Amino acid sequence: MENIQVGEFQKFPSIIDLFKKKKFVTMCAPMVRYSKLPFRLLVRKYACDVAFTPMIISHSFIESVKARDTDFTTNCEDRPLIVQFAARNGQELAEAAEIAYSSSDGVDLNCGCPQRWALADGYGACLLDKPDLVHDMIYQVRNRLPDSKYSISLKIRIHDDIRKTVEVCRRAEKAGATFISIHGRTKLQRNEPINLDGIKLIKSCMKIPIVGNGDVFHLKDAMNFQNATNVDGVMSARGLLQNPSLFTGTDVTPIECIKHWIYLSLSYGVAFTNMHHHLMFMLEKNLPKSERKYFNSFNSLSAVLDYLDNYI
Repeated sequence: MENIQVGEFQKFPSIIDLFKKKKFVTMCAPMVRYSKLPFRLLVRKYACDVAFTPMIISHSFIESVKARDTDFTTNCEDRPLIVQFAARNGQELAEAAEIAYSSSDGVDLNCGCPQRWALADGYGACLLDKPDLVHDMIYQVRNRLPDSKYSISLKIRIHDDIRKTVEVCRRAEKAGATFISIHGRTKLQRNEPINLDGIKLIKSCMKIPIVGNGDVFHLKDAMNFQNATNVDGVMSARGLLQNPSLFTGTDVTPIECIKHWIYLSLSYGVAFTNMHHHLMFMLEKNLPKSERKYFNSFNSLSAVLDYLDNYI
């Protein structure tokens, strides 16, 4: 299975059309180290409509061909695909989007990363306090790219003051955003319940689609999320790591899914550590605690394959 790089295939039907066709769009969230090509191909086999790349620093993507080849690998089966960027100004985001345009169906601005390094460097959740800048960034991308069907989105967190969150969303919508995905916690929250009422309020104020994110570990969680907020779709991160088939309604990762991950890992040359980590997530509910501890201690591909050969 051959990987291809930026700019090598034709556009697919737009994400805008996907929202028009489906009452409920399912998405795999951008995840550092994890939402790379092989895993995106895996979740697409199990009712995931749209997948995101891991967050990519726009400046590095623009300046370095090596960075582009490392951070952004895709192929013709990897669609619809949204490339997520961390950017600090509109020019950076627009230039990065222009490079990614021919090999993707959309770009996404990260306005939710709560990590200290991101906030210190002007990326991620700090943009929630800069609605004018967010407007300009989305506006510049929309002006740079002539394709009105190309998706331009942003992923945000809930602000402490929900009115400020609404303001950011409204400014983004006015600038030409296609949809907005909302993680239902603030940048300082980690395990607190997600703010469903806040997301419902934001949805009621917007004309463009809103996608909900947070604590989606089962299909019933996704359905409950939509019922409580009226969102147009749901995005999962940790839930899909634990069970890449969750959008099909399975409670634990099926054996066939584990086999397919092994096949993709070997076919695409996934690094052992990454392959193993994914399997550790997938087997979390399949194995008793003592067996998980044993499996997680493996440090070679042969040990993992030997174990799984007996298990599956």
